[in-house]
Amino acid sequence: MTILSTQDILDAGLDDWRKLTQALHARFRTGDFATGLALVTAIGGLAEEAGHHPDVTLTYPHVDVKLLSHDAAGITRRDVDLARRISAAAAERGISADPSAPTVVELALDTADAAGIGPFWAALLTGDAGAVDGDDVVDPTGRVPLLWFQHTDAHETPRQRFHLDVWVPHDAADARIAAAVAAGGTVVDDAAAPSFTVLTDAEGNRACVCTALER
Repeated sequence: MTILSTQDILDAGLDDWRKLTQALHARFRTGDFATGLALVTAIGGLAEEAGHHPDVTLTYPHVDVKLLSHDAAGITRRDVDLARRISAAAAERGISADPSAPTVVELALDTADAAGIGPFWAALLTGDAGAVDGDDVVDPTGRVPLLWFQHTDAHETPRQRFHLDVWVPHDAADARIAAAVAAGGTVVDDAAAPSFTVLTDAEGNRACVCTALER
């Protein structure tokens, strides 16, 4: 299967869906539990028909859906096709999407020895020292955020070795950055925007607002 590029996904016109990190995400505003359960049931039927199963989270006011072709380690045409069918099922029930809502938080750890410390963090976060894939500690069960190792030269321990990568829809990034700045933050580096923008809080602690564009 061919992994689709970010531009391929944008060209597909999936108005309800946004690419964050490696997957497609959507939030459907169901408003109550019964409506959400009915949508989840419909999604289950579509998934069985397609032989392709998304991650679905049901809460009282909304249903979150994540689509990824795990066997291809990326988004494929199979995900796009199922996304369209899920959106159609929601629309048939009068359920709208909130494409600005999906958010994914990753932990980033600055290190010169990812191989050396990776098993420790994998064991600590997941209970399995082998849960390392390349530069990432991964948890297929979704209990904890992904932790990735940002390579650096060996140096004295910096003031901040960890930072958060906050993934948001590409068309919601400016609003999220503006909200953080209005709340006391500062943009310290936007040279790589819209891919990522680096901000700090009032004490200098850094975080990145990330999107799928220009990757």
